[in-house]
Amino acid sequence: MSTPVAAVDLGATSGRVMLGYVGHNELSIRPVARFPNTPVREAGGLHWNILELYRSVLAGLAAAAREEPGLGSIGIDTWAVDYALLRDGRMLGTPFHYRDGRTAAGVEATHAVVSARELYAANGLQHLPFNTLFQLAADRESGTLDGADRMLLIPDLLGYWLTGRQVAERTNASTTGLLHLSNREWDDALLQRVDLPRGILPELVDAGDRIAPLLPTMRTELGLARDIDLIAVGSHDTASAVVAVPATTSNFAYISCGTWGLVGVELEHPVITEAARAANFTNEGGVDGRVRFLHNVMGLWLLSESVRTWESDGLTIDLPALLDAAAAVTAPVAVFDANDPGLLAPGDMPSRIAQLCLRGGMPMPASMAEFVRSIIESLADAFAAAVRTASELSTQRVDVIHLVGGGSQNDLLCRLVADRAGLPVLAGPVEATAIGNVLIQSRTLGAVSGDLESLRAVVAESLPPLLYTPRTAPG
Repeated sequence: MSTPVAAVDLGATSGRVMLGYVGHNELSIRPVARFPNTPVREAGGLHWNILELYRSVLAGLAAAAREEPGLGSIGIDTWAVDYALLRDGRMLGTPFHYRDGRTAAGVEATHAVVSARELYAANGLQHLPFNTLFQLAADRESGTLDGADRMLLIPDLLGYWLTGRQVAERTNASTTGLLHLSNREWDDALLQRVDLPRGILPELVDAGDRIAPLLPTMRTELGLARDIDLIAVGSHDTASAVVAVPATTSNFAYISCGTWGLVGVELEHPVITEAARAANFTNEGGVDGRVRFLHNVMGLWLLSESVRTWESDGLTIDLPALLDAAAAVTAPVAVFDANDPGLLAPGDMPSRIAQLCLRGGMPMPASMAEFVRSIIESLADAFAAAVRTASELSTQRVDVIHLVGGGSQNDLLCRLVADRAGLPVLAGPVEATAIGNVLIQSRTLGAVSGDLESLRAVVAESLPPLLYTPRTAPG
């Protein structure tokens, strides 16, 4: 019988604790806790409610321990780039949300000493104004860095509170802009050029490493009868999601679709051509040394923020019914740029989309159903375009697209991606991130073995995806 493991999986809008079971050609997961992840705005900006998240994580882990007293290990994954600053082990302030507007000062200060082209050659990352490098530069400019002796990314912060050990898992560290592309070590030369203190960066570990046993106080808090380890997984949630892509061929593209849509291919080596930089494609670290060559698309944030706006106006939204109504729309709708930077910040999303349509001379959505249809058409168009660009830039042939995460439940989105890409789409699993988290823990514990292809074969056998065949030629 397989040893149960607990996966803590925190996304940008919600979190969950899952129990996972992996054995020879078998895999199953089940939730023991789900909770919202709602940011908090105060006079100083937009922040993550990290202590409430941690409380929810502890409650979920305690529930997992009650259900499975023989729990074997814990793994944590979250969104990327954000962090807490510490001094003598104590958090100096609530972590900023990557959508906070303070990062513009960091971009300007960084590009004053290192050009975008030089940065890409060093770290291989697409330009996103909230990359950790720019956030830290903004903190330096404001004086927030003064007095800090450690920076911990969000999953590593939670792991520190559980174990007392301060580390940085490499897949997530690769999103900071501070890891050198060639050796995946902290880039001392870049840090010196941008005037960021090397001493705040912790020791690097790899997915699959045992970080440390839980502190005795935490073991008692969770009701565990014995010591268990925190195991490093692909702590960037997309890294874990890509582990769980149920691919049976190497010629695949993936779309990890939730709040963001991460669209790309998996490679053995990075692509740092000028064409890749101009297309704003990123080379992030994957599990087992793979490269996630991908592009960030705004994702289902466009839909969730629209729903939030309508609900704040006093409307009651039945999302499944609204998606059905959107699928029934037959009139042409606007296809806008889903990557427009004006859509990044929280706020009135329908008004911003309407303005994009107006500026582009496109038909204005006349109902909520048309708004939703326009959003999903635009996302499908952006996803399909990113798949084509990823294939062209990397010379990686793509025969099938795997769409995993919450977006795989959206029938209309899956159909439209297949149609616009002219390629079959295999949808699922929904909980790909938690599954990837569970698989890496289980491999470390010896419940399963092999490379990523072996792990993916277990996913494909246990959780077969749903096939969407394109109905139109690619366009």
